[in-house]
Amino acid sequence: MSRCPEVRLADVDDPMLERLLGLAQLDADPDEVTPPLGNGTGWNAERIEWFRKYHRDAMAGLDGASQEKSWAIVDGGRIAGSIRLKRTRPGVVETGIWLGRSFRGQGLGGLALKLVAAAAAAAGATVLEAATTPANRAAQALLRSAGATLSEERGSVRARLGLLQPPERHQASLPAGIPQE
Repeated sequence: MSRCPEVRLADVDDPMLERLLGLAQLDADPDEVTPPLGNGTGWNAERIEWFRKYHRDAMAGLDGASQEKSWAIVDGGRIAGSIRLKRTRPGVVETGIWLGRSFRGQGLGGLALKLVAAAAAAAGATVLEAATTPANRAAQALLRSAGATLSEERGSVRARLGLLQPPERHQASLPAGIPQE
């Protein structure tokens, strides 16, 4: 019998950041989590420094200097990966997600995407976008299952999903860090 995932989004503070970094180093390819940095492949000092700076900058939220917010994806108390939102232009946010290898294929990505889409709508966004590679069929399937329209542009697959604004009564259950107007 398969278990039912219990997914929630948790704010990234310094202790959560170190837990995310530990998961990333043990259970994810660095190219799935960071840009290519430093010499060689694998986790190196430059990638670790970038990872920490990125999540610390995003701690200020969508209204902060980076215009970005990241969360840890938590499944039944276990850290599974991270998901983010970034304002790209008025009414539009971009999302990105990574999951540790041992958490993939269990439906966690779809549940996390639904939660972040609700957070985006609550923050006033009307469009959620994402980008992936043509080879990342799993990400494309995830985005399609959420109702996104996909198109290939300049060697990248772009996804676009229209968001409905939530009724006021549902905003109380949003993840911390999302403005409740």
